[in-house]
Amino acid sequence: MSSPIRNIGIIAHVDHGKTTLVDAIFKQAGLFRENQHVADRVMDSNELEREKGITILSKVASVHYKEYKINIVDTPGHADFGGEVERVLSMVDGVLLIVDAQEGPMPQTRFVLKKAFENGLKPIVFINKIDREHARPLWAYDKTIDLFIDLGASEEDLFFPHLYGSGHGGFARISPDGGESDMRYLFEMIVNSVPAPRVEKEGPFRLQVNNLDYDPYLGRMFGGKVLRGTVKVGDRVEMLREGLEKKAGFNVTKLWTYEGIQLKETEAVGAGEIAMLAGMDNVLISDTIAIVDTSEPLPAIKVEPSTLTMSFFANNSPLAGKDGGKFLTIHKIRERVEKEEAVSVSVKIDPDAPADTVKVKARGELQLAILIETMRREGYEMQISRPKVIYQRDENGTIQEPFELAVFECPEDAVGSVMEDLARRNGELKDMRKNDNGSTSLEYRIPTRGLIGFRSNYLTMTRGLGLMSSLFDGYGDYTGEIVSRSQGSLISKDPGKLTRYAYEDVQERGTLFYPVGTEVYGGMIVGACSRDEDMIVNSTKEKAATNMRSATSDSTSVLDSHKEFSLEQALAWLRDDELLEVTPKQLRFRKKILDHSERRVAERRSDVIGV
Repeated sequence: MSSPIRNIGIIAHVDHGKTTLVDAIFKQAGLFRENQHVADRVMDSNELEREKGITILSKVASVHYKEYKINIVDTPGHADFGGEVERVLSMVDGVLLIVDAQEGPMPQTRFVLKKAFENGLKPIVFINKIDREHARPLWAYDKTIDLFIDLGASEEDLFFPHLYGSGHGGFARISPDGGESDMRYLFEMIVNSVPAPRVEKEGPFRLQVNNLDYDPYLGRMFGGKVLRGTVKVGDRVEMLREGLEKKAGFNVTKLWTYEGIQLKETEAVGAGEIAMLAGMDNVLISDTIAIVDTSEPLPAIKVEPSTLTMSFFANNSPLAGKDGGKFLTIHKIRERVEKEEAVSVSVKIDPDAPADTVKVKARGELQLAILIETMRREGYEMQISRPKVIYQRDENGTIQEPFELAVFECPEDAVGSVMEDLARRNGELKDMRKNDNGSTSLEYRIPTRGLIGFRSNYLTMTRGLGLMSSLFDGYGDYTGEIVSRSQGSLISKDPGKLTRYAYEDVQERGTLFYPVGTEVYGGMIVGACSRDEDMIVNSTKEKAATNMRSATSDSTSVLDSHKEFSLEQALAWLRDDELLEVTPKQLRFRKKILDHSERRVAERRSDVIGV
């Protein structure tokens, strides 16, 4: 008899509705009581995921349909979290591709689909959001076939099982104008079209780790799909790793499987099931867990390399510890980043960094921004350097830098300004085409450093309507300098509070970043200069008291509004001699050297060295 287990990964472009569709599957399966209040997008359990509307971490949940247990793995759609996608595909046996009925398949869909084909996974397709105005379900289906052909799919793969429906509306239909009002056909498509787990029922237990977690009481938790045999609590197993000759033995102390969105403790787990284990701390993604003396380590799961690096420092500014931060030392910061490294595929700490620095390598700036935002909400204070790309040298000693293949979909009237900005960032136009919905798609090969800070500019240029997606495209020759910022900094001369009188005076020299009344210190950057030069300003000066009084002059002068920064925008705005001070309540820009005279000496010294 075929296995009653189905393991399926849900993949889609950002915002095509996969997490909402999972909600509908849960409701259909009766996972929640009739009167139970359930938050929308239940798989996006992380607070940041809810705010940003994206999936950051892959997660597993399960539902039962008839005699089948369906393990569902929700995956990120954003390129910065591509490492998550890679490891998810290694533990599922089929993928459910979700395509927006209005937008059709998007660039990130291409990336994940290609990975699915490389892993030998057969996709099934759900054309989502057919109840939206402007939906084009049949057009989206045709475009999906085109995409399959582009990716070299076999003739058999072109006849993929597909349904039309709405995750938000909670229905799946065989044709767009069908009358079905629930998800039954989707369940049928999953159990009939997704193959049973490709595993060995008999033989000694073996599992490859592609999921990590941490529990303060139990320590490291790790798991994946059981590839062979059965494991029970108390079994003696060992951890094997490529390149590591010594095997580490341990006893399995706890076992869990997924029931709904919770982990359920169990005594034994058989082949084909997705499980979590405990019993050893030093376990990493790709490690093989097997019965003693039975196996060689399985090949490591390949993920896209880290392309950016960023340094974390302890906060040593005059305002350190005044914004409610609980963890201020570099030791605490390193401890927290090590915890992140242990559960993330693409976050790595550079062991050669100085003792007072935590140098972190990651896939992209959004990934780093998410880590920093998570830490500040947990009560950490730190100072962050500007993100830098990781360079390499080829066999001839030539500097090589990472490149991205980026696709931008933008309104017609924004094409000129977008292309102009990308040209400044050393982007090379590869393809340009008009879309049926009136937008234009631009495909560029661009250095990774050219995309740092581009996202927020792009959204401004396209009035929030632009879509962008990027994939790592290997290393290439260094393309020369990219001017990241054309404005200098307005640097506060003295500590104190930003006064209205000073604000009026300083706003004539540029744009301020903070409202009147903000606490500032010497060397802190309070705004952007209108020219490309740094300027020291007196941001705390008070109006001199005189006998002359005007009843209306103070109240009638209008202050320009200050500029607010998101964390990603702030990281991109930095220059190499600046830091971003991050606290639970505030983001502050500052010079690395706060003292003005010391800074001038350092600048002169660097100029001499440069000559």
